[in-house]
Formats: sequence, structure tokens, C-alpha cells
Amino acid sequence: AEDEGSDGEEEEEVPEDLQHLPPHVQQRRIKVRAAWMMGIGTALVVLFSDPMVDVISKTGEIIGGGAAFYVSFILAPLASNASELIAAYNYAGKKTKKTITISFAALVGAACMNNTFCLGIFLALLFFRGGPNGLVWEFSAETISILLVQLVMAYFTHKRVLRMRDGLLVALLYPLSILLVAVLELPAVGLN
Repeated sequence: AEDEGSDGEEEEEVPEDLQHLPPHVQQRRIKVRAAWMMGIGTALVVLFSDPMVDVISKTGEIIGGGAAFYVSFILAPLASNASELIAAYNYAGKKTKKTITISFAALVGAACMNNTFCLGIFLALLFFRGGPNGLVWEFSAETISILLVQLVMAYFTHKRVLRMRDGLLVALLYPLSILLVAVLELPAVGLN
């Protein structure tokens, strides 16, 4: 499946146990298998998400009172996006233009979806549960950091050609965003 066709497109991979079946049966079995795997994945998320939040919170408490955000900002994305990172690495390892493009698109899509989805949920919570006795906005620095990273990523996603230096700059966005939050939360700046 790693051979490229005459038009430069990579052939789609079919699981070995399904290759002997007719295409319409292959498609049906692949869809059933995908639904089964997504169901199992969802069940695992439901089972392990609450304990993971507890572990991250406890780790933040152990490290220090103000460090809870930084612990969650580092550990949570690594834990929750490990499958996307592995899949992107496997795609990029094939070293074809198409698979590297798929790898980059998958990572960008996952990052934008995570940031947008989480920010949307938080803003909805503030809207519906806000007020004098409800939730209070205390995440200006974090939100500014997330929005700036998304804007920079929007620039890179519109470039026709990505070079190694672009990849290094994208990789640096993660530690730079943590640094930006730390700077914005300094008493001199005053964002909470």
C-alpha cells in the first residue's frame, strides 16, 4: 500500500482479513468495525476521564497551589490526544506528500476542534451559569493564549508549502503559549 500509483495518489489500505471480500462487503464491514471501535473508545473515555481529572488536579495540588493550570495545560493534551499524535506519526512515517499532508491536517483539525470545543463549552457554562452567584471568568490569560495560537496556526494552514522552520515554529507554539500565560498572569500585567 506504500507504492504510489501512476497519478501520484496512494492506494487506500484495506485490512488484510477483508481483502478477499467484494468491495461492498468490505465497506460494510469497515463501517461496522469503525462504529464498534468508536463505541469502545467512547466507553473508555467515559470510564477514565473523571479519574484522569482527579489525578491531574491532585498532581497540581502536590506541585503547588498556582501550578494546577500549568500541570493540566501540559498533561491533559498529551493524555487526551495521544492517539492523534500516534496516527499522525504513522502517516508521516510513510513519507509521501499525501500522507504528510493528511498527518498535518489531522493534527491541525484536532487542535482547532479541541480549542474551539473547550472554549465554546466554557463560554456556554458562563452564559448559562454566570451571574453574581455562578461561575466567574478567571481565564483571560489562558483564553488570549489559545486564541493567539489558533491565529498563528490559521496562518500556517494557509501556506501552500511548509518548510522545516515552519514545523519548528509550530512546535514552539506550545511552550510559548505556556510562557505567554505566565507573563500575562504576572502582577504587573494583571490578567487572571
